[in-house]
Amino acid sequence: MVRFDEVGVRPEPGDNVAIASRRLEAGTEIELGGTTVTLPHTVLEGHRFVIDPVGPGEALTSWNTPFARASRDLLPGDYVCTPTSLAAVTARGVEGLPAEPSATNEPLDPYELDESALNFGQQVTSVEQPGTFLGYPREQGAAGTRNHVVLMATSSRSSGFVTELARRFDGAAAGDGVVPVAHTEGGEDEVPNNLHFLLATLVGFTLNPNVGAVLIVDTEDDVVSGQAIKDFMAEHDYPAIKVPHAFFTRRAGFEHDLTEAGALVEPWLPIVDNQTRTEVPLADLKIALQCGGSDAFSGISANPLAGLVGAEVIKHGGAAVLAETDELIGAEPYVLKNVRDLATALRFLATIRSFKERVGWHGHTAEGNPSGGNVYRGLYNIVLKSIGAARKLPREVRLDHVIEYGEPLPGNGYIFMDSPGNDLESVAGQIGSGCNLIFFTTGNGSITNFPFVPTLKFVTTSARYERLHAEMDVDAGRYLTGTPMADLTAETFDLTVRVASGEPSAGERAGHSQVSIWRNWKQSGPREGISISTDGRMSRQLADLPAEDRDAPLDGLPLAGLRSDARTAARLLQVDDRLVPEAVGLILPTSLCSGQIALRLAAQAEVEKWAGDAVTRMVALPHTEGCGSSGGASEETFARIMVGYLLHPNTRMALLLEHGCEKTHNDYFRSRLVEAGKDPSRFGWASIQADGGLDAVGNKVKDWFNSFDLDKPVEQRGNLGALKVGLDARGPLTDTTAEALALIGREIVGSGGSVVLSSRGALLGHAGFRAAAFGSADAAAFGSADQVGPTIAHGQRLAQPGWHVMRMPGTDWMETATGFGASGVQQILAHVAGGTLSAQRFVPVVEISNDPETVATYGDDLDAVATGDAADQARIGLDTIAMVASRQLVPKAVASGNVGFQITRGLLGTSM
Repeated sequence: MVRFDEVGVRPEPGDNVAIASRRLEAGTEIELGGTTVTLPHTVLEGHRFVIDPVGPGEALTSWNTPFARASRDLLPGDYVCTPTSLAAVTARGVEGLPAEPSATNEPLDPYELDESALNFGQQVTSVEQPGTFLGYPREQGAAGTRNHVVLMATSSRSSGFVTELARRFDGAAAGDGVVPVAHTEGGEDEVPNNLHFLLATLVGFTLNPNVGAVLIVDTEDDVVSGQAIKDFMAEHDYPAIKVPHAFFTRRAGFEHDLTEAGALVEPWLPIVDNQTRTEVPLADLKIALQCGGSDAFSGISANPLAGLVGAEVIKHGGAAVLAETDELIGAEPYVLKNVRDLATALRFLATIRSFKERVGWHGHTAEGNPSGGNVYRGLYNIVLKSIGAARKLPREVRLDHVIEYGEPLPGNGYIFMDSPGNDLESVAGQIGSGCNLIFFTTGNGSITNFPFVPTLKFVTTSARYERLHAEMDVDAGRYLTGTPMADLTAETFDLTVRVASGEPSAGERAGHSQVSIWRNWKQSGPREGISISTDGRMSRQLADLPAEDRDAPLDGLPLAGLRSDARTAARLLQVDDRLVPEAVGLILPTSLCSGQIALRLAAQAEVEKWAGDAVTRMVALPHTEGCGSSGGASEETFARIMVGYLLHPNTRMALLLEHGCEKTHNDYFRSRLVEAGKDPSRFGWASIQADGGLDAVGNKVKDWFNSFDLDKPVEQRGNLGALKVGLDARGPLTDTTAEALALIGREIVGSGGSVVLSSRGALLGHAGFRAAAFGSADAAAFGSADQVGPTIAHGQRLAQPGWHVMRMPGTDWMETATGFGASGVQQILAHVAGGTLSAQRFVPVVEISNDPETVATYGDDLDAVATGDAADQARIGLDTIAMVASRQLVPKAVASGNVGFQITRGLLGTSM
C-alpha cells in the first residue's frame, strides 16, 4: 500500500486525473481519499491515471483543461491512455498494458474568443529598488551577458567557411571567445519563402548585446547576402552596428579567403578582450523561455519555475519572451486569461491561425508536434504539451506584446514571439529579437546550447537531474519532493544574476552549441489534394498528390544510357565481400540535438583510433532533422537518407547516437533497419540522456568501437566499375566539357559501375550532355531534361547499376550531395564555374573546371583543371576520380575543412 502523495500529482485542484510520479506496476494499491484503489494496469512515470470517476464521453482534465475524452466508464486507478500514447508505450516493450485505449484525444476545434472573459489586468508590480548585474554596456541598447566575436554566415554556402575560420581562433584571447554562426538556410538559387524571417534573425544576431564584434560572410551571387542584410536594416529602421564589424564576400580560394577574413578579425580581438564587466540594471536582462524534451512534469515543476523567475526579472524592469506557436495550440484560454488589451489578444490568435494555415499547406496539423519522446514521457497529445508549455506564463503575469519571429523586442514585460516548436529554430528567433539569456526547461534532459548566449537548463525531476547533473543547471524536481516553489524561485533568480554576470552555465562548461534558423518551407499556399475543412482540420489525401511531391520511392532501375569499353585502374580496399575506396567508421546522430556531440566524438575517435586500423577514417553527420519537423513524406525521406548512410558500401562500422527525446530515436531506427531486412545488432546504439550525459555516452561509444577485432582492409587492384559516382555541374558548361562528363559516365557504367545525376542539375539540362550520355539513337526520348524522369527518389538506394537520375526537390548543393551519398554514391565529381563548392562530410567531392576565369580565381580550390578536347578532359576527370578512390589524393575542400551535411525536407516538410 502506498499513499497517493507518494506516487501521484494532481496538476490543479478540480482535475480528475493525476500524474504518476514513478512507475506503478499493475496491482499496485494506492490509498486515495480514504479508500484503497488497485491499479488494473501498469502506469509509467509521467502517465496519467483516474482519481475521480469519469463517464463515457466526459472530459479528462489537467490544469482544469480537457485533454481527452473517456472511451468508457473510468474508475479511480484506471490508466488513461489514448491510441497514440498506448502505441508509443507498446512499441517500447512495456508489459502490463491494457489491450485497448481508454480515451480519445480532445479535438483541436478552432478556439472561439470570448471577449468578456478577457482580463485586462496590470503587469506584476515592480520592485522598489531594481537590481543590477555585471554586464557589457552597448551603445545600441541593452547590455550583454557575454562578449563574443561572432563570425556569421549569411547562408549555408558560407557555413563551412565561418566554422573553419572560428576554429583557427580557438583559444585566442577575445573576451568570451570567437564563435561561428553556421546554419542551413539561404543556400538555394531561388528566393526562399523564409527570407524575411532569415534576414530579421541575421540582423538580430548582429545587433544582439552579447556580440562584441561581428564579421558577416557571404559568397558571390548569394540571394541572402551582406548587401541584403544592409538593405533590410535600412528598410526596417534598425540602428547602426556600433561594435567592430565588417562585411566579407568570398571571391577567391578557401585558404586565401581565410587569410583575408582572418586579417579583418585579428585587430578586434584585443579590443573585445580589453572590455570589462560593469554594473548594469537588471532591466537589461531579456530572457528567452524555451522547452525541449518535455515530459508530464514540465508543466508541474520546470515550466512554472522558469516562468516565476522570468516574472522576477520583469519586476526588475526586464523582459521574458515565450515562443513556440504550435505548442500553445489548445492552451489559448490559459494564455489569454491575463492580457494587456484586446489588440494583443487578437494578434496572438491571428498568429495561431497563421501557423495552422502554413502547416496545413503541407498536410499536417499541430497534432504532429509531440515527439516520440514526449509521448513516451506522458505528453499524449498537443493539448497536454501546450498546457504544460503555457505554464511558463504564470497566471499573475500579463501578456504584453506579440511579435513576429526575430522581430526586435518592443519593450520590457512579457512577450510572445511567433516560432515553430522546433527548439533550436525557436531559440534563434528569440536571440534575433534581442534575448541575452536562455531558460531552457526539459524533462528528458535536452543538452542544446547557443553559441553566444548562455543557456540555463531546468530539469523537471530530481532523478533526471542526478543522471545528467553535469549538463544541467537547475533541479526543478525538488518541488515534487517538498521544496517550496518560492524557495526554488529565489535560488534560481540568484543563479540567473550570477550567470548573467559571467558565471559559466553547464552548457558553456560542456563547450558545445549549434544554430538552426526557422527552415525554409517549400509550399506557400494550399495544395490540391490537401483540403482544410471549416473546423480547421486537415483532410489528408497525400496519396493522390504527384509522386514527386511525396518523394515516393521508384523502381530504382537504370536508364538505357551509353557505355564504353575503357577501364581506369584504381587501388581499392577489400572489405568483407566488396571492393570499396575507403572503410568508414560512422557515428550517426538520430536528430539535430545529438549532432554536435556526434561530431566531437568522431573527432576524438579519429585521433585516438578507437576502431584501430579497421577503418580509414571516422565520420559524424550532424543535421537539423529528426525532431521539431513534420512527419509524413518528409519524415520518410529523412529516414531513407539515414538508413542509406548506415547501409552505405563505404560504411564498415556504424553507431547511432540518440539525444533521447526525439521523434526518430534509436528504437525508431531499429525498426527501420528491420524493415530493410538488416540485423540491428550489427550496429552500435547510444543515448545521451539514457546513458547519463556526455562523459558517460562518450565512454559507451568508445567501448563499442573498441570491442571489435577487425583486420585492416587489404588493398586490391580494381577499376572504377566498382564505384557509384555522382556527376554534377554548377555554373556555365561548354559543349566540350558536357561531352567529357558524359564520357566519364559512359566508362564508369560500361565497366559495371553506376552514375547518378540530379534531376535539377545542370548536366541533365544540357542537350550536349544528354546526347553524349544517351546517344543520338535516343535523341527523341532524351530531347529535353523534363523527358528524363528520375529512376530513384531522393536518397533512394539503387536496385541495379547503370545510369540513374535522383529526384531533387530543390537546388541546394549540400542537400543534393547528401542525397547522392544516401543512394550509395561513393564519390562526387562536379564541374564548377563561377565559384567552388563545399565538400560533403561523408562522400568526397572532387571539383574540376574548364572555365578560365574560375581557374584563375579559384584555382587553389580545384582538384584538377580540365583542358583539351572532350576525350582529354574526360581522361583528366577519370584519373582524378581514380586517385581519390585509391586514397592518393584528398580533395581540396575536404583537406581545408570546408565541409557540410544537410538533409532536405522535400516539398511537404515544415518545422513544428
